Amino acid sequence: MPRLIPDAGPQRVIAASNFVYTVGSGLYLTAGVLYFTQAVHLPAGQVGLGLGIAGLVSLAVGIAVGHLADTRGARGVYATTLVVQALATAGFVLVDSFWPFVLAVCAATGAKAAGLAARSPIIRRYGGDRPQEFRAHLRSVTNIGISLGALLAGWAVRVGTHAAYQLLVIGNAIGFAASAAVLLLLPPVTPGPAAGGPRWIALRDRPYLLITALDGIMAVQFKVLTVAVPLWLVAATTAPPWLISGTMLINTVIVIAFQVWASRSIDSPRTGGAAYRRSGVAFLVSCSLISLSAGAPAWAAATLLMTAVVIHTVGEM
Repeated sequence: MPRLIPDAGPQRVIAASNFVYTVGSGLYLTAGVLYFTQAVHLPAGQVGLGLGIAGLVSLAVGIAVGHLADTRGARGVYATTLVVQALATAGFVLVDSFWPFVLAVCAATGAKAAGLAARSPIIRRYGGDRPQEFRAHLRSVTNIGISLGALLAGWAVRVGTHAAYQLLVIGNAIGFAASAAVLLLLPPVTPGPAAGGPRWIALRDRPYLLITALDGIMAVQFKVLTVAVPLWLVAATTAPPWLISGTMLINTVIVIAFQVWASRSIDSPRTGGAAYRRSGVAFLVSCSLISLSAGAPAWAAATLLMTAVVIHTVGEM
């Protein structure tokens, strides 16, 4: 197995902050959508609508904060987004109806998108000669953290009480706050000068816009395991609810073992494009198998879902 822990220094600090963050995220990613549908008792349609609104908000916030990180210093901006995310996530325990849910999830999702934008200059600064390999390290570390969080989230799903789900949410918020504290050990990233020229020049670059649109479509895959599968498994199949944690664990274990290895052959736009096409085929097959699990006997539904997750994970890597 490739070495997962980066060398001592800034890369290890980034990886440690990421690990703490993703342990908390693993709690929410595995069963967060069930918190709102099973514990808060919001209809699944309202949860989907609220998440869609939050997605639109995060799009605008991410662009603005990315510019701010470039000009004001990425470390401080990123740490601030983590603190906001912790506070917004803690606010989930106060949600009791649709509009408070929308407000809380918009704040949390917007802060997450802002954090991803602010983290990019940090990775660019400390990623070394092969930043894609460092990203692969981070992705493997991410999945180790998520797998640990998924194990704890499985307990909350199994217990199924409102208090258990609230503990899950509070643990998530604590993870975000702790991640911000670890990040402060990182040396500051010197902001760069503001670039001249038109501010919206990217909108004139048609190949860039095409790639952005395709990437937006492919990004739907991130919500398949964290939103679609938990709701689908509980509402449309006879598979046992604890399998939600099982699907997340299979995904994370495979990524931990093979993500760094899978990234090593991606060293040019051509090889990246070929890998992207293979990913699309894998997601198509995976989602087709998930759809076939509806109405099947419990053993068949579980088999289809687990097989689909394996294929989905191959596409994800």
